[in-house]
Amino acid sequence: MNIERSEELERRAAKHAALSEPARLRIVDLLTLGDLSPTEIQVALGIRSNLITHHLNALEAVGMIARTRSEADKRRSYVHLTTTALAGLTPGAVERADRVVFVCTANSARSQLAAALWEQQSTIPAASGGTHPAEQIDAGAIAAAQRHHLTLADVQPRVLDDVLTGTDFVVTVCDNAHEELGATGNLHWSIPDPVRIGTAAAFDTTYAELHRRISDLAPRLAAS
Repeated sequence: MNIERSEELERRAAKHAALSEPARLRIVDLLTLGDLSPTEIQVALGIRSNLITHHLNALEAVGMIARTRSEADKRRSYVHLTTTALAGLTPGAVERADRVVFVCTANSARSQLAAALWEQQSTIPAASGGTHPAEQIDAGAIAAAQRHHLTLADVQPRVLDDVLTGTDFVVTVCDNAHEELGATGNLHWSIPDPVRIGTAAAFDTTYAELHRRISDLAPRLAAS
């Protein structure tokens, strides 16, 4: 796999490298709460002053901290996080898409819930399909949607071939569909089938896992 070495990627890598030292990570944790003098940081960490100087210099070199003089005692300085200190520490946008299509085998639960959740969190359109669609959306999925105030699309389960276009961003949400499609999809989420268990708890677990994953993906997928 080729990795594009962009300037932004280099900046992110430098920050991660700086934070690989536990003392520097602790300093950043403290500075998220308030500004501190180097002496106050030394007391908090319990290490020598020369090491504090070394760690602060390393954080300053990657643009994570800045120092300002005290308006009271001019010999004293305070360390604070820069406005972009934490930028790039979480993954950025990964791709662009015209539409996101969620896929499971029956298109009766997981993919239907996923498409509805996506519509809540992104302006990119969503759809769903199944490799072997059921006759109707599972009652457990409908009940789970009602419990979580989620509006499911008013459509019957559909065969994937009737839904998919060549420009869709495809997310398989069940292992059977993923392994049947092979390399067709863009992403795969290995989520157990709640229909097999049939309990409200199983559907709620599926809802929570889909919600977590979609919350992570939605900000990282840009509209074409």
